[in-house]
Amino acid sequence: MEKSKKSELQKRKNSSEKGKTEELCFSFANKIKFPLWLLPATMESVDELYAGDNCKSKSEFIEKAINFYIGFLKSEDNVNYLSPRITSSVDAVVHGAEQRINRNLFKIAVELGKVAHAVAAANDVDEDTMQELHAMCVDEVRHINGVINFESAVEFQNE
Repeated sequence: MEKSKKSELQKRKNSSEKGKTEELCFSFANKIKFPLWLLPATMESVDELYAGDNCKSKSEFIEKAINFYIGFLKSEDNVNYLSPRITSSVDAVVHGAEQRINRNLFKIAVELGKVAHAVAAANDVDEDTMQELHAMCVDEVRHINGVINFESAVEFQNE
């Protein structure tokens, strides 16, 4: 009985090894093995980066690099290979910045509206004074390139 258990275990071991060998052969079935000579610095870079690129092996990393370079060379104009990717990245960044600026401008406009209504409610301002104030503010903003400073407004009002 003991011999039959050992032989059964040996059969299972051999069949599992055979299955692993078949899987290994299947994964390399369509691949070609050839010698590759690299400078030590290049190999160090591969060693450092292949795992970070979610590659299971250095061979997979090198194959991805070769495929990228082939795509680069096959493109009609080398600049056009990367420019759509760069353009889409820049567009995404600009769109995000635009959204943040628009939200902040809306908040500033709301605050400015509250201040304007509070000032209008507290002071009795006639139409002529309102037009003069508007012309003065437009001229001031043109000269200071839109950088409004509260201290300089107080200084102007105290003159």
